[in-house]
Amino acid sequence: MSGYPLITEDEFQRTYQQYLRTVFGIALSYTGNDTDACDITQEVFIKYYTSRKKFNDDEHVKAWLIRVTVNACKKYLLSSWIKKTVPLDETIPFESKEDLDLFRAVMDLPLKYRTVVHLHYYEGYSIAEIASLLKTKESTIKVRLMRARSKLKEKLKEVWLDE
Repeated sequence: MSGYPLITEDEFQRTYQQYLRTVFGIALSYTGNDTDACDITQEVFIKYYTSRKKFNDDEHVKAWLIRVTVNACKKYLLSSWIKKTVPLDETIPFESKEDLDLFRAVMDLPLKYRTVVHLHYYEGYSIAEIASLLKTKESTIKVRLMRARSKLKEKLKEVWLDE
């Protein structure tokens, strides 16, 4: 029985439903396309299901999933496979043009800025929590957020003034 996961099917389903958007959002911010983000999301949840790790609470599960997602994304970006491929031009439906413009502006940010923007604004993490998740200093996260905001402001100003 040592090969079986410690979590039940019900626990897995609940966790999957609760954190699917978080894991997928992080993967999408790293990869820039739905297909690769789906692959990474699937990989992360398979690791969760087969993990022999004992979790203390939901926050512990969420932190673990985010850490595993970031690591899977970094591994993916370093793979020789991704270096030899050309990204597909995917269209993602948005409710408004402003949402699409914002998404494109965020995706144009360098990866280190995209990641902190996603974790802070979409996932609601504090600067201290992001620093802990990414294993870096709080001051580094503050600077990245400040620079990301500045770059987004410039980019969106350009886009919206051109209309």
